Amino acid sequence: MIINIKNPLIGGMAVCLLVIMAGTVAAQQQQQKCRIEIVDVATGKISVVKEFDSRVEAPEWTRDGKWLYYNARGSIYKISPDGGESIKVPTGDINSCNNDHVISPDGKTLAISAGLQGKGSVIYTLPVDGGTPKLVTQEGPSYLHGWSPDGKKLVYTAMRNGDYDIYIISLDGSDEMRLTDAPGLDDGPEFTPDGKRIWFCSVRSGLMQLWSMNPDGGDQRQMVDEDANCWFPHISPDGKQVSYLTYRKGDVEPSDHPANREVSIKIMPIEGGASKTLVEVFGGQGTMNVNSWSPDGKKIAYVHNERP
Repeated sequence: MIINIKNPLIGGMAVCLLVIMAGTVAAQQQQQKCRIEIVDVATGKISVVKEFDSRVEAPEWTRDGKWLYYNARGSIYKISPDGGESIKVPTGDINSCNNDHVISPDGKTLAISAGLQGKGSVIYTLPVDGGTPKLVTQEGPSYLHGWSPDGKKLVYTAMRNGDYDIYIISLDGSDEMRLTDAPGLDDGPEFTPDGKRIWFCSVRSGLMQLWSMNPDGGDQRQMVDEDANCWFPHISPDGKQVSYLTYRKGDVEPSDHPANREVSIKIMPIEGGASKTLVEVFGGQGTMNVNSWSPDGKKIAYVHNERP
């Protein structure tokens, strides 16, 4: 919840009340039960990995298919797709990880987004099994979404000029480059497996829709035109399909993706065309923020929240 506590028309007591309310809502959301689930793309069969007593978000498979990485309460954890106990991934002094975390194409490195005082979310890298994080983006807020297939670049959403756009940066933190400049939110960028295109979502057409572009920002094309708000395109390992999340039109503002809404997880051919709804869940924010295709492309992991 975002609250403008600088509004001079709001008195001090009212500000305190709003902050307390925001804290109460956040606490309630943290205590909300949820499940990591897996859907079979071909059959639609759903299996439950594990049910949790508090919020978890954004499951992502390791490249060998043995683990699902997810975030919870500011930390990163991993769990077997077959269930069992979760294992915390050491992230040094970082304890404010959000749901924008991605494993490198070679499976050896984990990139995370986490809060840094005075800058908001920034991006770090560390060994996939844990270690000391290394800062990549000097400026924030920066929210990670993808690696280039060669592992040399990160692509992310960032605010630099009063607007959220798509940026790309070298792994050593050099050569940050802005790729989009349309008014309004551009978010969720991700490379295709061949590295030739970056998919993302944008409100530039009115509703949030899916777009793609060249890695240098050229040739930006709208890829879907649905009467819904479409978020977080994720490309299958073989590069033939795209999964994404939709909110019903009018249920949320186009630039907002809150939790605890009725949403659909869909797939479509990467060249465009009719989409197919795989599963409908109670979720949104945290359900599928990062690429959650299994390495063999047969399954998709996601988070399903329990209704209040």
